[in-house]
Amino acid sequence: MAEDFGSFVARERERLNSERQAIFAQQRELGQKLDALDKEMVAITAYESAKSGKSVRAGNSAGNGRARATRRGSKREELMTVIQSGGGLSRGEILEQMGLKGDKAGEMSVSNALTALTKSNVVRRDGGKYFVG
Repeated sequence: MAEDFGSFVARERERLNSERQAIFAQQRELGQKLDALDKEMVAITAYESAKSGKSVRAGNSAGNGRARATRRGSKREELMTVIQSGGGLSRGEILEQMGLKGDKAGEMSVSNALTALTKSNVVRRDGGKYFVG
C-alpha cells in the first residue's frame, strides 16, 4: 500500500533531524579538539616567553580568534540540540540541562543565543517553552 504524504514527511523529518544531531556532535568534538590545540599554543607561547625572558600577551597566540568564533557558534548549536532533545523546554530547564544554572555569564549567553535564534526563526517560543523550527 502506498505511503501517505504525512508519514513520508514525518519519516524524512526524523531522518534529517538525526543527521543534524550527528553533525552537531561532530562539530562539538572538533570544537573541543580546536580548543585543546589553542591551549597548547598558549602554553608553548608562555614557555617560549619564559625561556627568552620576553613578555608575550596571552591573546597573541595563533588560534585565539578562531577559537572564539567556534565557541559562539557551538553555543547556539548546543542550545538547539538541548531544545530539540527535550521536545520543547523553558529557559530554566535549558539552563539546568546545560549545567549553567547560577552561572551569570552562562545564563546571559543562553539568553542572548535564544533571542538571536528566535529572531532568525530557527527557534520558536510557545507557551513559555522553546522549540526548534
